[in-house]
Amino acid sequence: MSEEKKTTEEKKPAAPEEAVVDVISAEDLEMKAPEEDKGAIKAQDAAPPEEEEEKGGKKKKKRKKTKKKKIQLTKGNIYIQATYNNTMVSIADQQGNVVAQCSAGGCGFKGPKKATPFAASIVVRTIIGKIADSGLSEVDVFVKGVGQGRESAIRSFAAQGYKINVIKDVTPMPHNGPRQRKPRRV
Repeated sequence: MSEEKKTTEEKKPAAPEEAVVDVISAEDLEMKAPEEDKGAIKAQDAAPPEEEEEKGGKKKKKRKKTKKKKIQLTKGNIYIQATYNNTMVSIADQQGNVVAQCSAGGCGFKGPKKATPFAASIVVRTIIGKIADSGLSEVDVFVKGVGQGRESAIRSFAAQGYKINVIKDVTPMPHNGPRQRKPRRV
């Protein structure tokens, strides 16, 4: 307590003894204020939530929504990654910058259904909807992985009317590198 008194004494400015400071609490203000002013005080108390957050120490920054740039492509690359658990498709321009991506998990499939050929075709439909207005017509397809959705995804792109120039399998294959795992006993 002695420390608190010291801090309050230090904060007080050196004022002449004649000055009288009258402290009024919030309750006294409400009692003294006429009825019209009470409404004004209530309106001030009902401040927008942003100001309350600032008082609490948490500040939220508002981000301005920027419009996405319309991308014009005539030729692009499609990367299909088909694993045992999921199928992921991404579309990139010729320089390799990803324009759109989608996966079976992102389309709402859960569990073992993500790796099915049907899920892969739905993924292709979704990603085509994302880039429908870009003008993409010619594609090079790069397939990675051994999942069930790899062929289905390629067929779906062909069925949507895209001209497929190249289909390349880029699945990583070891050149007899590290020792393999022991075979599973089923």
